[in-house]
Amino acid sequence: MLNNSLYNMPIKLVVFDIAGTTVKDDHDVSRAFQAALKKSNYEVPIDLIDPLMGYEKNLAIKQILRLHEHNEAKITTELVSKIHKEFVIQMIDYYQTAPGIEPLPNVEETFAALRAMRIQVGINTGFSRDIADTIVKRLQWIEKGLIDHVVGSDEVELGRPYPYMIQKMMLEGGIEKPENVAKVGDTEVDVREGQNAGCRYVIGITTGTFSRKELEQYNPTHIIDDIALVLDII
Repeated sequence: MLNNSLYNMPIKLVVFDIAGTTVKDDHDVSRAFQAALKKSNYEVPIDLIDPLMGYEKNLAIKQILRLHEHNEAKITTELVSKIHKEFVIQMIDYYQTAPGIEPLPNVEETFAALRAMRIQVGINTGFSRDIADTIVKRLQWIEKGLIDHVVGSDEVELGRPYPYMIQKMMLEGGIEKPENVAKVGDTEVDVREGQNAGCRYVIGITTGTFSRKELEQYNPTHIIDDIALVLDII
């Protein structure tokens, strides 16, 4: 009976990540992160930065510094804040001015189809809200009527993998049960966020940082190569 009742619960909200899931990212975020670290004299290869890109960025900075700074006492709040501020400056400039900032294939069509089905569309991110707003403004997703919610990691107590960003959207959208929610993202931490929130569907997508094989080990309910397949799942 429990399984039957679960299948009868409609999806009311789909929460999507930004970079690598809905917006094209050819390691551009990682490169901005790398440049911000370099300005504070930390040389970090891209392949060590990529896996951490779904995390709230202050947390990601701390994790990277612990790998590269032997003196733990140097990893101060001031240093982390300095690197993060530089990252935010670079990211806002990038998303405001760089050519080729565009949705990934079928993203806007999928958003429109969900909203036509009266399913709320949410965007959340490891970015702070100011970066998220810059992206949404550049792509005009609010003006186009494609999304209902935007939440940055600095708007909640703790970012991914904690469930608070999803729970904030649920509260704003009047959704009481996580079984009515699906989460879509391209990283380990996206999957874990959806699982920690208790989402009915936790969908990994291969358009970003992680390959299908890499996503499989985190046990999402589904792995897709095209965001349009979200419509088939729900």
